Amino acid sequence: MSKNRGAGYLDQMVAFDKREEVDDGAGNTVGQWVEQFKSPAGYQHLRGGEAVMADRLQGKHPQIVTVRSNTSTRAISTDWRVRDTRNSKTFNIRDITPTSDRAFLDLLVESGVANG
Repeated sequence: MSKNRGAGYLDQMVAFDKREEVDDGAGNTVGQWVEQFKSPAGYQHLRGGEAVMADRLQGKHPQIVTVRSNTSTRAISTDWRVRDTRNSKTFNIRDITPTSDRAFLDLLVESGVANG
């Protein structure tokens, strides 16, 4: 993955959303998704492997979204979501992995699943 990185690789724009926590009066916290920030990103669509193929049969689409590592992106956690700013498609974040050079974060994301 890191072989193809360069200034032109991050050619998409994504937004990172986090649920606001609001007490509903019954002791539960609920809330709307609130945009935290936007970031340039690059997408890699996953193709092979039994797990990926099984996910596709279930209508899920796993991908890697790569962003530069900075103060904002290092705050991301798996209870956030990624939103493509062009088409508003949302992705649940399944895993966050720093690259070996620590300049980028690779986010394993999945579309086609319930948001939340």
